[in-house]
Amino acid sequence: MSEYGFFRASHEVLAARDALAAQVVQALRSAGLPAFREGEAGTEDRSGAVVQVDPDGETASASVSVVWRCDPAVVQAAVDSLTSGNLEAPIVRYPGTVGLHMQSPLIQILLTSGIIATPDNDTMNPDHVLVFGTMADLPPALRPTFVPPASG
Repeated sequence: MSEYGFFRASHEVLAARDALAAQVVQALRSAGLPAFREGEAGTEDRSGAVVQVDPDGETASASVSVVWRCDPAVVQAAVDSLTSGNLEAPIVRYPGTVGLHMQSPLIQILLTSGIIATPDNDTMNPDHVLVFGTMADLPPALRPTFVPPASG
C-alpha cells in the first residue's frame, strides 16, 4: 500500500507494465517521434510522446498511457496566461488542442506496431492514449484480423 492509501501493483505486474512501456517508446521512436518514459532523467523539459506507467494495483483503465507534451515554453506561456487571468488567450488552449490532434496518429502508429491502443474516454484526460498490451498477448481467436492500411 502506498502512503496515500492506494494499493501498489506487485513487482511482477510493474515489470510487465515497464516492458510494455518500453515497447511503446520503441514503436514511437521507430516512427520518428520523440518518445520517452515519464520521469526519466533529463526529460523534464522535453517535448514529445510521454509514456506513463500507473503503479496502482487497482487500475480502472489501462496501466500504460501516452500523452503528447508540447514544448515547455509553450506550456509555460499557457500557465502564465492562466495565472494572470487571461483565460481567453489562444495559448491557453494550445497545448490541449495539440494533444488532441496528436492522439489519433499516436494510436495509429501503435496499432501498426502491434500494440493495442485506444483514446482515453475520460473528460479529465481527453488527450491520453490508453495502452492495453500487444496483439501477440491476445489469444488467436481474439486478435483483430483488420490490418490498418499503410498511409502514404
